[in-house]
Amino acid sequence: MTPLWNANLVETRDSFVTHLECAMTGERVPADRLHNLSPAGFPLLVRYDLAGAARRLTREALAARPQDIWRYREILPVRRGEDIVSLGEGRTPLIALEAGPNLLVKDEARLPTGSFKARGIALAVSMAKALGVTRLAMPTNGNAGAALSAYAARAGIEAIAFCPADTPETNIREMSAQGARVYRVNGLIDECGRIVGEGAREGRWFDLSTLKEPYRIEGKKTMGLELAEQLGWALPDVVFYPTGGGTGLIGMWKAFGEMEAMGLIGSQRPRMVAVQAAGCAPIVKAFDERAEHAARWEDAATRAAGIRVPRAIGDFLILRAVRESGGFAMAVAEEALLEDTARCAREEGLLLCPEGGATLAAWREAVARGLVGRDERAVLFNCASGLKYELPDRSEPLDKAGRIDLASL
Repeated sequence: MTPLWNANLVETRDSFVTHLECAMTGERVPADRLHNLSPAGFPLLVRYDLAGAARRLTREALAARPQDIWRYREILPVRRGEDIVSLGEGRTPLIALEAGPNLLVKDEARLPTGSFKARGIALAVSMAKALGVTRLAMPTNGNAGAALSAYAARAGIEAIAFCPADTPETNIREMSAQGARVYRVNGLIDECGRIVGEGAREGRWFDLSTLKEPYRIEGKKTMGLELAEQLGWALPDVVFYPTGGGTGLIGMWKAFGEMEAMGLIGSQRPRMVAVQAAGCAPIVKAFDERAEHAARWEDAATRAAGIRVPRAIGDFLILRAVRESGGFAMAVAEEALLEDTARCAREEGLLLCPEGGATLAAWREAVARGLVGRDERAVLFNCASGLKYELPDRSEPLDKAGRIDLASL
């Protein structure tokens, strides 16, 4: 049921989608049809009549609209309001950290299902609904599957999630609670993806894997749109982004280009930093080797489950964005990402997920190496709630019946 109080969902607003385009070859395919990859086997990108959108999507118009991701409908692919599947995915805050004078965290934990996956999945499920899909499947390290289960339930669509066996237990229970069929697979996420792909080829479900359909990236690009709005239409100097499949980094880079074409911002761009864990760093290796594609990372291992992606289908798009921005890719040690996750909670009161902790560790290392100035405005992305991961128990027992030495407590 559409909330009548939210004008973004119920007002008639045109989407200015014109077509979809292969990210590698530039080949065009029609919009408003069901697509996975392009005919050449690469991700598809949604393209818009940005000149037309610019006449409607002004700074003033945006300021007057409710603050959720659907305020950008002119440059989102859902054409009809009745197809929007929403759980109230609103603008997330920028939080200053004491660790640096211009250090900000964009806290995506505040979104429905507690992670930034809500943005992309809201768009993907809305388009699936619009195009008549009745069953969706995906491989997931946890948060994407949790978002899929919630939005599919809202849309009345069947959801199936294939997870590595060691996916955080909270995510597993969350998916099941929201009606998804969940399977624990004795392999990594790309091996789960192989199962999803086989089922899709047999017509058993539609494959909603990262970048294997064109619409999740459109939801993720709203992070870039919001960032510009929140900073007074001036982008930060540098963005540290936890990078697994990389949809958000690619989406933000796409959003910056669209905003400039619409006259919302100028040509200034942040340096984009792809942050990975040392135990799974295929993008970092490809960046260092000046390669266009990343080889599969064997024996991937890190507690930061969201960035444990041995191979990303959009690797070349991640690498392009990083290089075009003058940024870099950085791998952080497991001990560093876990320590900075704990330190931020202890000293700043902000409970990051391990992937968010990785961005803080990367910022510290980048400053120490002179890659980023300490006074530069840097934005770290915390992609999920730290409550979704197992936390260490540091409590101590206390016997109420015995003599309690209060001075020792």
